[in-house]
Amino acid sequence: MSTALGRSRDERRFGRLDQPREYRRTIRPQLYYDPEAFGQFSERIARFLGTARFLVYMTAFITIWLGWNVFAPTFLRWDPYPFIFLTLILSLQASYAAPLILLAQNRQDDRDRVQYEQDRARNERSVSDTEYLTREIAALRMAMNEVATRDWIRDELAHLLKELDGHRPAPEWRDHRSSGPGELGSPVD
Repeated sequence: MSTALGRSRDERRFGRLDQPREYRRTIRPQLYYDPEAFGQFSERIARFLGTARFLVYMTAFITIWLGWNVFAPTFLRWDPYPFIFLTLILSLQASYAAPLILLAQNRQDDRDRVQYEQDRARNERSVSDTEYLTREIAALRMAMNEVATRDWIRDELAHLLKELDGHRPAPEWRDHRSSGPGELGSPVD
């Protein structure tokens, strides 16, 4: 529905969508809280609520409360037998503790999820590294089968020497008293 100026009621109310909104100062102050700081605070409380110290403190508090309201003179008792005020306090404590514990658990779940993702990525890298090393070792083994080893060279040289000894005539040795161009005991050229 348009008005005389050509702008609809919604457009006047919400502004144009292609332009940023103007900052308007409000009468009521905007409350700001740091979610990280509040989360850490809730984790500290949840951690304390799960300790034996808390159980001892709570047991002592309730025991003193019950003892005072049962054994104290009637005019000094502030919460007589049905202990309605104690029930209210414990309910209030539970109503605040439960959301704080849930918030702490959610934060722990988020940390666990991140840790799980990092572990999974690390495991994938380890598997790929292991596969790469396995391929490299297999390639080295295949290359080692093609490389001449010391034993193989010795065997080949021994085989060649036997083969040469079979085709060559026996050497003639000179007498050590004869004169000539060779050394004593060397074969004749």
